[in-house]
Amino acid sequence: MSYPEDLRALVDAELEGLGFAAHPATAGLEEAMRYSLLAGGKRVRPVLALATARALGADPARYLPAAAALELIHTYSLIHDDLPAMDDDRLRRGLPTAHVKYGEDVAILAGDGLFAEAIRRFCGQPGEPARVLAALSELAAATGVDGMVGGQYVDVIGDAGDAAALRALHGLKTGRLIAAAVGVVLTLEGVAETETIPYRRFSGELGVLFQIVDDILDVTGSDEQLGKPRGSDERHGKLTYVSLFGLERARALAAESHAKATAALDETGGESDDLRAIADYIFTRNE
Repeated sequence: MSYPEDLRALVDAELEGLGFAAHPATAGLEEAMRYSLLAGGKRVRPVLALATARALGADPARYLPAAAALELIHTYSLIHDDLPAMDDDRLRRGLPTAHVKYGEDVAILAGDGLFAEAIRRFCGQPGEPARVLAALSELAAATGVDGMVGGQYVDVIGDAGDAAALRALHGLKTGRLIAAAVGVVLTLEGVAETETIPYRRFSGELGVLFQIVDDILDVTGSDEQLGKPRGSDERHGKLTYVSLFGLERARALAAESHAKATAALDETGGESDDLRAIADYIFTRNE
């Protein structure tokens, strides 16, 4: 089962067509925003949203505004995570990070701009207004203090000392936005709460899987595969699934999470081949 490249192509075309600067004076800021946004990648979060729409029998193209918003938010988070005050990374996807290329000040503003544009794009998502508002609220919650930003804070202060704390940290930092990629489409489609349960169980486990594999690759991957120097977590003294459990146990935990995620899909009753392919990709990825 192969990764849904047709959905990634839809996302890439949508992102390529985005413009941000209405005035010539801010053209340089748009350049910095597009530099990071169009740097490549599998577009896991927006593709996950479109795959969820397909699983529900909806037209994936209808959800491109929401999908684009997810990728804008993800890109903003990468720009800010790479800053010297955070992870101090100088390469991302094989290219100089935004602050290396444009300076810290412009990089911060590029991230801020991408977040604001994400909200604006999401507001243009077709659908019943009450559902769009509820889905936007879910996305904002996944991004803020009880989600990605809060997880980054816990990571920065180094407050994850055991397995439960580590899972909670990454449930916020990584898992919430991945879960929102599925959740916002469920909300927009008006899926009954009981019917969302297996989808939400799938997406929650997928976030755990993504982080475990990320920790494994930070140890086993090459700089060329990762597009950035390996061993970043170790250099920063961060607790990871590998440092806590060891490499072999971390691999076993990844296999367990993958199995739980795909088992949840069996209960959805939808056309879940694309969602299963995304889970398989995350489990086996080497970059």
